[in-house]
Amino acid sequence: MMVPRGNPARGRFWPQMLMAMAVAVVVLASNVGSVSADAYIYASPPPPYEYKSPPPPSPSPPPPYVYKSPPPPSPSPPPPYVYKSPPPPPKHEEKPYEYKSPPPPPKEKPYEYKSPPPPSPSPPPPYEYKSPPPPSPSPPPPYVYKSPPPPPKHEEKPYEYKSPPPPPKEKPYEHIIKEKQGI
Repeated sequence: MMVPRGNPARGRFWPQMLMAMAVAVVVLASNVGSVSADAYIYASPPPPYEYKSPPPPSPSPPPPYVYKSPPPPSPSPPPPYVYKSPPPPPKHEEKPYEYKSPPPPPKEKPYEYKSPPPPSPSPPPPYEYKSPPPPSPSPPPPYVYKSPPPPPKHEEKPYEYKSPPPPPKEKPYEHIIKEKQGI
């Protein structure tokens, strides 16, 4: 852009114009930022979650081996055994044994017999046997067998045979005639 050099009044306003333009740009930029903040901005969904297992622990190297000597035994071992004889028994002054006879038995009265008192009540009379009474009614006499009497004797004559009488003599054919006549 070319500025004409002939007018000195115009050259004085350049810094003011630049300043005004800068302020305008700042104001516009702040307004655009506020408008853009209010407007909805579509953002694509985040990618699906992908599980990552933690890395295996790196085995740290073991510390260097330091030798430790074992502690001294506690308590200290007992001193060696020293035998000590038992002390002598204490001396007792004992008196010599003195025998003492047992005391005599106390005197008792002589034994006095006392008869037992009579029994009370008086004892029952001695047992007297009594035969049982005869049964009543008296039992029947013992059975006596009696043989039957002999049959009466009949004087029978000896059997005598008698021949039948001879039939009557009839004429021949006479009995046929009688039958026909109904005799």
